[in-house]
Amino acid sequence: MRLQSRNHAALGLVLLMACLIGCKSSGSSTSSTTTSNDAPKNTNSATTATTNEPAPPPPDIAGKYNVTGTNPDGAPYKGTLEIIRRGDVYQFRWDAGTQYDGVGVSNQNVVAVAFANGPNGKGCGVIDYNIAGDGALDGKWGYWGVNEAGTEKATRTSGSSLVGQYDAAGKNPDGKEYKATLTVEPAGNLYRFVWSNNTDGMGIKQGNNVAVGIGGARCGFVAYEIRSGGTLDGIWGGYGSDKTGTEKATKQ
Repeated sequence: MRLQSRNHAALGLVLLMACLIGCKSSGSSTSSTTTSNDAPKNTNSATTATTNEPAPPPPDIAGKYNVTGTNPDGAPYKGTLEIIRRGDVYQFRWDAGTQYDGVGVSNQNVVAVAFANGPNGKGCGVIDYNIAGDGALDGKWGYWGVNEAGTEKATRTSGSSLVGQYDAAGKNPDGKEYKATLTVEPAGNLYRFVWSNNTDGMGIKQGNNVAVGIGGARCGFVAYEIRSGGTLDGIWGGYGSDKTGTEKATKQ
């Protein structure tokens, strides 16, 4: 994510991303969520993952943090981060010389975030999937400005590992169900996700989890692992480059 030296002309990430998001110069924004319904998909049937017992609820990560990180070009940055609970999702506001604002969804021990340079993250969305043993993807997603989360499950119909074709079914925050096909393609160290309903994104895979940012060149994305004590260890990136930056957020 580029908080970076978020001081440099907008995220290093963006720099690498052809300055699409800008170097993470910083990222705090002062806006609160507004209404922007860009749900990642469309219409038709949702399915839920089968588990033998319910997973424990993810920890509440709301609070103020100090952040340190590196842009994709290796330049270091420092700043602050405020995480605010907004219903089913979180609002992320960075300040590291430049403001960034984003939306995050927590999924067990991972929180995935999509963000943009400026006082709001309008148009940015994020989905975080857990990858099952059979390759199925079980996800939770949100869009900036919408305080409720949607869900999606994608069943692989061809391919191997994460790359391949999937049949996806999910539910929008308003309860409307949808179906779509999903294609996952390699993109250097990242993955490109393309849904049949004119939605696409870039994802970072870590173990059995993949975090996908949606929203085009303006939006960067971060995948944080939630550590004991509330520390967040993140990897971030954006469109236009397969290089990634790192970030560590420590609660104040």
